[in-house]
Amino acid sequence: MTSPRVLVADPLADGGLQLLQSRLEVLLPRDESSLREAVPSSDALIVRSRTRVTSDLLDRGSRLRLVARAGIGVDNIDVDAATARGILVINAPLGNVRSTAEHTMALIFALARRVTAADRAVRDGNWKTGYEGMQLSGKRLGVVGVGKIGRQVAAMASALGLEVLAHDPYLPEVAWPDLGLCPVPFETLLSEADIVTVHVPLLPETRGLIGAEQMGRMKAGAYLVNCARGGLVDEAALAGALASGHIAGAALDVFEREPLRDSPLLSAPNLILTPHVAASTSEAQAQVSTDVALAVLDFFAGNPPAFPVNPSVLGA
Repeated sequence: MTSPRVLVADPLADGGLQLLQSRLEVLLPRDESSLREAVPSSDALIVRSRTRVTSDLLDRGSRLRLVARAGIGVDNIDVDAATARGILVINAPLGNVRSTAEHTMALIFALARRVTAADRAVRDGNWKTGYEGMQLSGKRLGVVGVGKIGRQVAAMASALGLEVLAHDPYLPEVAWPDLGLCPVPFETLLSEADIVTVHVPLLPETRGLIGAEQMGRMKAGAYLVNCARGGLVDEAALAGALASGHIAGAALDVFEREPLRDSPLLSAPNLILTPHVAASTSEAQAQVSTDVALAVLDFFAGNPPAFPVNPSVLGA
């Protein structure tokens, strides 16, 4: 019997790739053209965040039964189009949680202590002038979205002595006591937090979640961090709020259009930019690669997937 054919569209760490190659036929396209050519003969497609799985691409996949995201976010996958075609979408949401949470905390530290500005000052010959930072202990951190990553950020922040204000409208009331967090309304979080960090998926209802109105409600001199998804924060509004000084500083790892070009953010003051690398540690990439490979192997072995994004495809 012919082995199922898996098309790995984006780079995958060796551990996961070797697992797949040990039991399945694996295709590694050289470029977008060879990717499109390989889709019609593939049974599964594995992507990270680079490849966009559009309705048009899915139309080419007459044999496609599975789209697997090596990571947590699936906003680069047209899930509705996949569902309409009976294609299961799965993700690997656990492998990069710790690394993303740590990167969030690194950006919070860098903002509070003005690390990048101080580094530039030393290189420019300035010494210990105007780089007074903010002590984190005793401050309030507003965590918007307390899923897997938001919970780890909240735990780290609490250990550092920050008071955590949390908001997540999708979390059931009964789940909050186990988290050791007290939920607050979104407006309260914005107005009372010294630092706001966002950890929600990009959905139609969350696009522009932090816009000009929300920034206006934030405490004057507050900081904003986004390591979740581009599009959650209105970038033009953020550039304006930074220029006015109402937002004292911000740090972004994700952007509405990547790579970032011709954006008002590039000239905004007190802004730290990283190129979508929150999950880019060797440990996280190895774990995500293994997780997604095992999930794909499970699927073709007939086992129920651990993390289906569109479970209605599975039926009863």
